[in-house]
This record gives sequence, structure tokens and C-alpha cells, in this order.
Amino acid sequence: MGYLNSVLSSSSQVHADDAPEFDVLIAMFMLLPRSCYSDSHKNCLGKILTDFAFSFGELMILVADIYYEFAWNDSDTEYDVAEYVKQNLFSNLIRHPKFISDTKSAIADAYSHTDSEFLKSENNQNRDAGSTASTAILVGDRLLVANVGDSRAVICRGGNAIAVSRDHKPDQTDERQRIEEAGGFVMWAGTWRVGGVLAVSRAFGDRLLKQYVVADPEIQEEKIDSSLEFLILASDGLWDVVTNEEAVAMIKPIQDPKQAAERLMKEAFQRGSADNITCVVVRFLANQGGSSRNTE
Repeated sequence: MGYLNSVLSSSSQVHADDAPEFDVLIAMFMLLPRSCYSDSHKNCLGKILTDFAFSFGELMILVADIYYEFAWNDSDTEYDVAEYVKQNLFSNLIRHPKFISDTKSAIADAYSHTDSEFLKSENNQNRDAGSTASTAILVGDRLLVANVGDSRAVICRGGNAIAVSRDHKPDQTDERQRIEEAGGFVMWAGTWRVGGVLAVSRAFGDRLLKQYVVADPEIQEEKIDSSLEFLILASDGLWDVVTNEEAVAMIKPIQDPKQAAERLMKEAFQRGSADNITCVVVRFLANQGGSSRNTE
């Protein structure tokens, strides 16, 4: 394996009339398979794995896990689906006429529109690229978490770990039924895969499997109050080796979100995670005065 170790951090406090203060700190660690960097960039059947974590307008966060299946063509023809999602998903959401009045439907529309526009813009038929995405959006005192794929969001509320997203896997009863009703199939190939190829059942892109691999997000809403302590938003590189409860217990005593995110990242690596790892920790400061933590 080739290793690219990158730790990114940022800190911001949001001050809005009806929104609590919060800090956003980002830590990233990426693992890239060396096999995908051959001299010719051809005949490279495997995956290139990359994560993105960022804040937008100090209100929104995205974790996207890009993967390339069937990666056999020259590097100059590669199209970065996660970068497309990064550049377009939130702008599509903000421009939606119901962003404030009906945020859930706006999120669903923005996911769908971003996916369809990417497929229209991507004209390379030899490479099939896809990306999962999890977003956390703050609107007033509401936190809306949307998910497509197997990145996951977990909150700590009253000291308890609560998953606020669901991993989209092909062997889940409802997902498998949806895929089969659409004419597809799920089979075991090291893990359960759509068409024997893809280990997630929802994603952006994936043109060749689009009939079965949809970009319809599941959306959960949480009220931000004094019982909501922090949010963990991370790719499957963390969750493959760390449980929700372990992650929350591990960082609960750590007040600095940057240190908390780095703690999770390092733990996943030490436990042998073979995937790329992105962790975002958002510690909410509602009803805590907001003055006990400095920004960088």
C-alpha cells in the first residue's frame, strides 16, 4: 500500500441569532493503493480511495468517499466525482427554493439533481466512478444529517452514542429488495456486492449500476439543545474497526475537537483499518457560554 498522511484542521465559531455556537475541526488520513499508480496508468483494476471533509459557509460539512471501479484508462481521462459533489451539492441545496421552508425535501432534491447533472457531464464510458456522501447541515436549532453510502454520522447526546445515519449495504433486507425489484442482483464476492461489483447500495455516479445504485439520501433530524454534546462524521475507514459506542467513549473526555478527530483517526489506523479514513468532530457549545474555547 502507498500511504499519504495528511492532517487538516480548521476551527470556526458560528454566531447566528437562532443558532448555537459550535467548533468544526477536521482531521484527515488517506490511504491510497499503490497499485493504482502504475507507470502507464493502464490495466489498473482496483480502487483509488479518497476522502473529502470540509465546511461550507460555516454551516455545512461533507464527508465523501470516492472510489473508482474499472480503473483501466489513462489518468488524463479520470473524472473526480467526489470533487464534483464537493463543488455542486451545497450550491444546489442553497439555491433550492425550499431550503428554509422544507429543508428535508430540498436536501433530497439537491442530492438527486447533483447526481443526475454529474452523469450528464461525465462522458467517459470506459471508467465508472462513484462517491458516497454524508452531510450535516445546521438550520437554526436543527441538525439535519443526510447520507448516501457507508460513511456514517454519530452523535453523543446525554453521554450516549446515537447513530443518525444508516450505512447503505446491498445485503440489507430493504436495499436488496429494492435492487432486485429494479432487475438487479446482490451476490457474495468477498463481501455482498451489487451485481457482484459494488459494496454499497447507494452512491453518486456509478453509471453502469445507476438503475440499482441510487443517490436518494436518508435524512434524520436532531434538535440542538444542551444535551447534544458532539457529532462524529466519518468515512467507513473508521467505522470498519471502531464501534459507535467506542468512538463516543474515546473522545468524550477530549474537549478540543481537533484532538478528538485525530484520536479517532490514529485509533482506526492502529487497529489496522485498510481503508481511507476521514473524521470530522463537531463539538456543540450550546448553553455553555461559548467563551471557554478559543478559535485558531
